[in-house]
Amino acid sequence: MARIGVSCLSWRSAGPCPGPRQRPVALGFALLLGLLLLLAGAVPRRWAAPPRGARRDERYLARAEELTATDTEDLALNYGVVVDCGSSGSRVFVYFWPPHNGNPHDLLDIKQMRDRSSRPVVKKIKPGISVTAAAPEQATPYLRPLLRFAAAHVPAQKHKETPLYILCTAGMRLLPEWQQAAILEDLVRNVPLEFDFLFSKSHAEVISGKQEGVYAWIGINFVLGRFDHEDEEDAMVTVALGDQGKSLVRKRTVGILDMGGASLQIAYEVPDSGAVSSPQQEEAAKSLLAEFNLGCDVQHTGHVYRVYVNTFLGFGGNFARQRYEELVLNQTYVHNRLHSQQTGLSPKMPFLDPCLPVGLEDTVTRGGQTVYVRGRGDWQACAKLLQPLLAGSNSSQDSLLGAYKAPIDFSNSEFYGFSEFFYCTEDVLRLGGQYSAPTFTSAAQEYCSQRWEVLTQRFRGGLYSAHADQHRLKYQCFKSAWMYQVLHEGFQFPLDYPSLRTAQLVYDREVQWTLGAILYKTRFLPLRDLRQESIRQAHASWLRLSFVYNHYLFFACILVVALAIVLYLLRLRRIHRRQLRMAQHTLLWLDKVVVPLGQGNVP
Repeated sequence: MARIGVSCLSWRSAGPCPGPRQRPVALGFALLLGLLLLLAGAVPRRWAAPPRGARRDERYLARAEELTATDTEDLALNYGVVVDCGSSGSRVFVYFWPPHNGNPHDLLDIKQMRDRSSRPVVKKIKPGISVTAAAPEQATPYLRPLLRFAAAHVPAQKHKETPLYILCTAGMRLLPEWQQAAILEDLVRNVPLEFDFLFSKSHAEVISGKQEGVYAWIGINFVLGRFDHEDEEDAMVTVALGDQGKSLVRKRTVGILDMGGASLQIAYEVPDSGAVSSPQQEEAAKSLLAEFNLGCDVQHTGHVYRVYVNTFLGFGGNFARQRYEELVLNQTYVHNRLHSQQTGLSPKMPFLDPCLPVGLEDTVTRGGQTVYVRGRGDWQACAKLLQPLLAGSNSSQDSLLGAYKAPIDFSNSEFYGFSEFFYCTEDVLRLGGQYSAPTFTSAAQEYCSQRWEVLTQRFRGGLYSAHADQHRLKYQCFKSAWMYQVLHEGFQFPLDYPSLRTAQLVYDREVQWTLGAILYKTRFLPLRDLRQESIRQAHASWLRLSFVYNHYLFFACILVVALAIVLYLLRLRRIHRRQLRMAQHTLLWLDKVVVPLGQGNVP
């Protein structure tokens, strides 16, 4: 005991005892620091939103990476295959995407696959799948070259988890339903026997024109980054959510205008459902409005969209020209009969067509009747002559003027024009891109007023786009007037509308509706990654998900831990004081008892 007392006395004389006090203090602070580091690491960093500038830079880098070869050695990549069975042929597209980033508010980052030469993985065959209508057992052999092509590009170990979608459009829609069903049944039965893709009955279907328009709208807006709501630098729009009276502010999407040879299509988001004026309009709105959720969680409304889609058959550029020629022929014969004239019946007395370049001679033949025409290049007269064609037939469904069109907020909207909208502005007039009605009108009038010999000489001199041909030169005057009428009289776009852009490519690549289709079809796949991630996080640490959504709980826990450490230090202090008092009593006892005993033993 003497040794113990002396040892304690030596520590006391030198300063506080580090054993019972200083080491627990250091241990307490070490525990606090370790807990802070653990909590900081528990929050999944990949869910944190980077700065706006960083997101913009990442988006530009991603666009550049989309043009490079796909790394098929990366086992983390997922793949998907879409077959577009059109009227004139079928094409297969292969897409890929990395694992989902874990944020339930983000969509899959799907891109078109590129081969080792950085070319898009796509293959087309002709004619369309409808040629197998008489022999539906030939449907699978018909698609075999496309499926083999896709199987050769998707890594073999990924085939069983790669979804395959066979989507048929206009050509199949023209067939009777029993023939459609027979073709699809053959595909569902026989394709899995030859290929290991993830393919079932729901993956083969004939889609409507409305679905095709929605998929095209999704694809364009996805490529433009309009579904990335965390980047708030673009224009915003307030969107009403159903009948709940709720609304949210998010990035504005773009509408699309697409004019082909036979049909015209428009698709755009309708932020507010609004009110309809009649029961007929209400029924039309139900058939033309599509509401869907692109997000992986139906409880989240951030990706709920309401899109108006309408297709106008007979309003494409080439078909409109045929309707115009029929109008010219009928009006000419009626005029000749009423006025006893011979206009258009011989090359010497041709019908002067304002929709053809000056001096261009042509003939119009319908039902055994022929009218000789000669261009007079009057663009204004041509546009006026085309106005009756906007009404179509007597049916309001066939009329561009009478059809129901959801309201457009022209003060806060944006549109892209594709196909004929681009060809009309770019191939000859070289005005592709930002559209300006006055500039376009002036250029179109100047072109129409030129003599046909001058135009052909310019064409041979290479003054027009490489895509321009004799057909474009001949009908450019008509198609430019038709496009103008459709845009400003049919769809009522203001003449000073500043937000229309005509384009063929988006970020240097062609965007197909199949991209929108696979985005929609695979929208629930992120749930699989999210579940797997949550399981890994639960096994790794119970803290990992505790502070993702509640920062108040995070700071409360820190406060509790700090308070516990303070109380622990106070308790150590009391224990230390008690030990000092006991040591003092021991020393007094030693002074009174041990020392006298020692003195008694001295001789």
